[in-house]
Amino acid sequence: MLLQGESKIPLYEQIYEYIRQDIIDGKISPGEKLPSTRLLAKHLTVSRSTTDLAYGQLLSEGYVRAVPGSGYYVCDIKKDWLLPDGESVHKKEAASLWLPETEHRAKASRFQYDFSMNDVEWSDFSMASFQKAVKHMLLDGMDGLFEPGIPQGEENLRQEICSYLHQARGVNCEAEQMIVGAGNEYLLMLLDQMLQKDRRIAMECPTYRQAYQTFCNLGWETVSVPMDEEGMAVEELKSSGAVLAYIMPSHQFPMGSVMPMKRRMELLHWAGEKQGRYIIEDDYDSEFRYKGKPIPSLQGSDPLERVIYLGTFSKSIAPAIRVSYMVLPRELLEVYWNRCGFYSSTVSRVQQQILYYFMKEGYFGRHLNKMRRIYRSRHDALILALKDKKWVKGIWGENAGLHVLVEVRSNKGEEEIVRLAMARNVRVYGLREYSILPGGAWEHPVLLLGYGGLTESQIAAGIKILEDVIEDK
Repeated sequence: MLLQGESKIPLYEQIYEYIRQDIIDGKISPGEKLPSTRLLAKHLTVSRSTTDLAYGQLLSEGYVRAVPGSGYYVCDIKKDWLLPDGESVHKKEAASLWLPETEHRAKASRFQYDFSMNDVEWSDFSMASFQKAVKHMLLDGMDGLFEPGIPQGEENLRQEICSYLHQARGVNCEAEQMIVGAGNEYLLMLLDQMLQKDRRIAMECPTYRQAYQTFCNLGWETVSVPMDEEGMAVEELKSSGAVLAYIMPSHQFPMGSVMPMKRRMELLHWAGEKQGRYIIEDDYDSEFRYKGKPIPSLQGSDPLERVIYLGTFSKSIAPAIRVSYMVLPRELLEVYWNRCGFYSSTVSRVQQQILYYFMKEGYFGRHLNKMRRIYRSRHDALILALKDKKWVKGIWGENAGLHVLVEVRSNKGEEEIVRLAMARNVRVYGLREYSILPGGAWEHPVLLLGYGGLTESQIAAGIKILEDVIEDK
């Protein structure tokens, strides 16, 4: 590709035209992955924004498609629903998600403003405190540090987590009930092996797609149960035939709603009506609440021990920590040891001991307080940027977590808004992406806007571009 620097045609248009013509001529095959914008910019000795604009134009005109977390792929402009080998697009996309670390880093900065719900602020992380925790671990924990360890996790860490959960979340548990693992998906796989009968689970719609996909991959029959303003509809749950219900009562993802006590009691009553029924409580984003008192866990109100409690440090500390935990009802402990007790822990003892000292010495509590202040400021900045906008029909799920939902007045559809924003270097997310049923019950487009990984000035700038997209400016 030879660019003409003296031409009156902008460089991004030249790049766009080269690639577009190669796609039309068949020189770039359907399904082929384009080089990342960063690598192409380096190869052509142009700025990153130039290649971003070229790819954005190709995307908006339908010559390429963007796969979140992967990159740009050439569309078949004759049969854009199939790839050359007849594979479905979904299969190809799923296979392309496994990328080298450098590719992941490249895609992470592809959008100038990414309103991701998964991003957290790590630049304000206290490395000095973390280093002190590492020093404690090395000085106090060298004996047996490199031995296999306990399958369900180190006892001192589990005790420390139990103390934190009791104080902060109202969870009633002992260390023997807790299993520590690398991510919620791993813990759900263990749970799958404990609950081998009557494999039907009810999930809210919309819901957390990763959990839904995990259950599907494990062979569970998933039943979509609609939500009302209080959460999972109990009557529909009763008629579903499910033996498990997966819910997020303290801050439902993606809707951001809080389940009131009446509905919680109705669900606990459902679980207690029949032996073998359980509720999986995913305590999503529970650490971050910016108005009123913290919402207590459902598990703390469960006298019959029918709640299986899931939590993680991915949002409260950082995704790279990869430490999650599951609190089992006592009646499942023997089942765990009989069926899964031989598995080694998926979190190294070194990492567990560092986390133990990080919590024990009070560093974790101070870190949480600091992050609450930061996220509250970013939450307020986002709400302010959306205030009095004519295109904003409503805002949901505010005052907690790391994202809000915005209902949009627009003649454009949800997918079109997302696509056009991407072409302008802004990444937003549509609510329909999280529906486990075709379509959706929302009359207007609904966007999910995360703010954990954006500064206040970036939030304001990103919303301004999004407004231009929606209002055709």
